[in-house]
Amino acid sequence: MGFLSLFGAILSEVFGSSMLKITAVTNNRLPVAGIILGYGMAFYLLSLALMTIPLSFAYAAWSGVGTALTALIGFGVFKEQLRPKTVIGIIVLIIGLVLMRI
Repeated sequence: MGFLSLFGAILSEVFGSSMLKITAVTNNRLPVAGIILGYGMAFYLLSLALMTIPLSFAYAAWSGVGTALTALIGFGVFKEQLRPKTVIGIIVLIIGLVLMRI
């Protein structure tokens, strides 16, 4: 249950972050509701995950995987540049998470 909640928290945070970008490129204020919903759900689900997953790993995974997914969405959806340093950073982040878990 903990990892499922963590996964939901990550996806919710990525959704909220994506809505932040949309508010920056449009005059529509509807995405603000998405920001509130996304981050609210992310924090709630993260709190559920913390019942069974250590804080150090849960927060590292939440912020790190969220950052990696947000970078990929920026690249795929918003046509932002994906630089080699960004790719290396994401790889290092994943290696760090794996090392924390073993």
